[in-house]
Amino acid sequence: MSGPRPDAGIASLWRDTSDQAFDLPCLRGDAQADVVIIGGGYTGLAAAHRLAQRGMAPLVVDANPIGWGASGRNGGVVSAKFRLAFPVIAQRHGIEVARRMHRLALRSVDEVASLVEEYGLADARFIRCGNLRCAHTERAFGYLTEEAQWMRRELGDDSLRLLSAGEVAEETGSRAFTGGVLSHGVGTLHPLNYVRGLARGLTQRHGTIVFELTPVTGIRREADGVRVVTAQGEIRARQVIMATNAYSDLTPASAMIRSRLVPFRSSIIATEVLPAALQQSLLVNARSYGETRRMMRWFRKVDGRFMFGGRGAFGKRDSKAAFTALRRAMVAMFPDLAGVAITHRWSGHVAMTMDALPHVGRFDDRLSYAAGYNGAGVAMSTLLGGLAADFAAGESPDVALLEASRLKAVPLYPLREVAVRLVAGWYQFLDAIGR
Repeated sequence: MSGPRPDAGIASLWRDTSDQAFDLPCLRGDAQADVVIIGGGYTGLAAAHRLAQRGMAPLVVDANPIGWGASGRNGGVVSAKFRLAFPVIAQRHGIEVARRMHRLALRSVDEVASLVEEYGLADARFIRCGNLRCAHTERAFGYLTEEAQWMRRELGDDSLRLLSAGEVAEETGSRAFTGGVLSHGVGTLHPLNYVRGLARGLTQRHGTIVFELTPVTGIRREADGVRVVTAQGEIRARQVIMATNAYSDLTPASAMIRSRLVPFRSSIIATEVLPAALQQSLLVNARSYGETRRMMRWFRKVDGRFMFGGRGAFGKRDSKAAFTALRRAMVAMFPDLAGVAITHRWSGHVAMTMDALPHVGRFDDRLSYAAGYNGAGVAMSTLLGGLAADFAAGESPDVALLEASRLKAVPLYPLREVAVRLVAGWYQFLDAIGR
């Protein structure tokens, strides 16, 4: 691969509102580093930061411009969760494991806050505004209630507050929900400004260590390290960190990651700036919001616009049908938006894993990685990037269920897209009948 993918100019709201655009060089010629990091998203840049803190020499290469991938396309929701609920983790693995996982989740949000403060990323607009999870049925609200009570009782988490259907309607402006749970301490940010700000901060502090438009074509082991082959040169290093996640098909060098992940397309739409009356009645507390269907939808306001996103788009390209379905779902929840124009439509890939958890650690004595965020990656990728750096430096941090050995290959990998369609269709059916 010699340059950006065909959809590199994807017209997201983030690109139109980012003031952090800047050019980084393409790596030309040979170079040397302690650790080469393949992938310049949150994972890779957080790893570079941690390695530089340790006094090591990292070098980051990305096949596309910084922010082209998931780190520049996501919804900007900074959550402290995993796709698996903590009571489920406790039931399967014990309460102590659940406590360790809970600490990792809380730490992930703190890692974002720490990097924003250290690099002065005011343009990232990080704010701990909270998240409101809205129940779409009485049954779902019962599950949310039981989970919140369990979290307080077993994990001592008093950041959760139950809201009635009336309270949710008053805050969201929608009567589609039967109640909800408000989580404090989590928040939102501008994802593209965050990733570009990290790249800029690393460059200003440590020199030219981040290179874009530099696809890796291979990795060769040597007696004293590795040789990473790029389109226009080679990099000699002692270690490699693979930070390619859902975009691991960009290079054959990341085949070992690609075969363990199932990319799932997530789509987002954003409206024109809302009229004053709707500004005052919809999402009045400007948090992030989500709901409880299996094919979950989420929403928030950004610069006076209503943003709405969710899973369910198939294939490697955007489709008109997927965006039409997303708008239909938005209007069903928020009928007042029926006459509001959509100005932005974009999508990106989410990396799903067989056990619904992200993983970090070592493949072997030369290669570490972090991947598989399952749709909750802004904070977790920041945390796991730093932990991948710790593994590359020879440490063995406690990562509970996120350890590398648990990231299993996808069975019948060539059929993954068919399987995704079947599973998603089944989930959509269950959502439709209220199960």
